[in-house]
Parts: sequence; structure tokens; C-alpha cells
Amino acid sequence: MKCVSWNVNGLRACVNKGFLDYFRDVDADLFCLQETKLQEGQIELDLGDSYQQYWNYAEKKGYSGTAVFTKIPPLSVRYGIEDDSEPEGRIITLEFEACYVVTVYTPNAKRDLSRLPYRLEWEDRFRAYLLHLDQNKPVIACGDLNVAHEEIDIKNAKSNRGNSGFTDEERSKMTQLLDAGFTDTFRYLHPDRADAYTWWSNMPKVRERNIGWRIDYFLISNRLRDKIIDARIDAHVLGSDHCPIVLEVEV
Repeated sequence: MKCVSWNVNGLRACVNKGFLDYFRDVDADLFCLQETKLQEGQIELDLGDSYQQYWNYAEKKGYSGTAVFTKIPPLSVRYGIEDDSEPEGRIITLEFEACYVVTVYTPNAKRDLSRLPYRLEWEDRFRAYLLHLDQNKPVIACGDLNVAHEEIDIKNAKSNRGNSGFTDEERSKMTQLLDAGFTDTFRYLHPDRADAYTWWSNMPKVRERNIGWRIDYFLISNRLRDKIIDARIDAHVLGSDHCPIVLEVEV
């Protein structure tokens, strides 16, 4: 199974910057999006007959939102965490015979950290949700988790410590999630690879100089760890302030 995850930072804008070229070239079995910034009916994507499309729209216009395009018909689809209405459109869960695939756009703590308490509470609920799924069958969770976990995952760790996305509290929540039975697939295959990032600010020359953060992840249940074929970052792909990430795994 080949899976792609990409925070497109507005799908309509990304489509105008080559999204469909990458989509067709990568030929994924599942293609997961975050931050679509769409309402129902605002875009029609011709992805061919091979893909089923699932969308979770935020109630607020032009904000958040997730989507999954899949060649493999799911057994079931769930929006949000369990029975939550989840008005920000942040989660879609597809159940397949061998596993669950969850795409997620984790809330940002905001620059002034005003949303950090909500973010930490949300992290606890999300971890409990993944563990609940994992009791039934293995989980593949992907998306923009809005945290650089370790110093190797961010260009300027010292100067960014305490900033949104690199607070000790957010990093600790990621550690708790991994310790609960999940594997960071990219770091598992590339434990020492530095300068591997998935997001760059829009400030001039930042991306060209690769001053970035790795905040997009594929996490899998530990029992799938030996099934990983490849986990990579397609940093050359433009169209968003994030780049796509790819996981190939036997399930």
C-alpha cells in the first residue's frame, strides 16, 4: 500500500500550482490531505474512476478541512473523533480489512500559545482514539501534527524552543503517543537524517535555504514496523508551504 499525506494549505490554490501533476505521478493507493480550506461544492476534482473521495469540511469558511482519496474501497468511514461533531473538519478515519487509516490536521497552539491548553486536551483525546482503534486492528495515522518532535526535526532548535509547535508540552504529547505503541516511520528508517523537513515559513529564501520544520508524519502501530518498505519526504514538490510525505507498507 502506497500512502501520501500533504497539507496543501488551500486545495484550490494548490491545484493551480501543479497538485494534479504530482497526484498522477505518485499514483498512491491513498492520498490524504489536510488544510483543504474548502466548503462542499467549491471544487470538483476529476481524479478518474479509480478513486473514491471523502471530505470533512470545517464549519468556518476557508479554514482547516481534510480529505482522503482512495483506490481501495473502505469498509467504513468516520469523521471526527468517535461521535464528536468535530466542527473544524480535522479527522477522517477509513477502515480497511487489514488496518485503519487516519488523516489528521492537529490544532495549532497559535503564536501567542493562547490555544495551547485546548491543543493539549485535544492530544489526549486523539491518543485515546488511536489506542481504541488499535485494539481492533493496526493503525496508520498521517497528517500535519503541528509539532517538531526532536531537535533534529527543526533547523533552529535553540531559538525556537518554547514557540508554537516546539513547546516542551507539545513535544511531550508526541512522546506519549509514540510510547503508547506507535512508530514515527520516517525517523524509524532514518534515525540520524538531519535537514529533513516538511514545512517552511513563507519568509524570503527560507525554503531555498532549507530552514524548515518536520511537522508532517506517518505514524503506524508498532506491529506494522517490520512491514515498512519506504518512508520519504518529497521536499522537491512545491504548491504549498508543506511538502508531501510518502509511506509504502505491506498490509
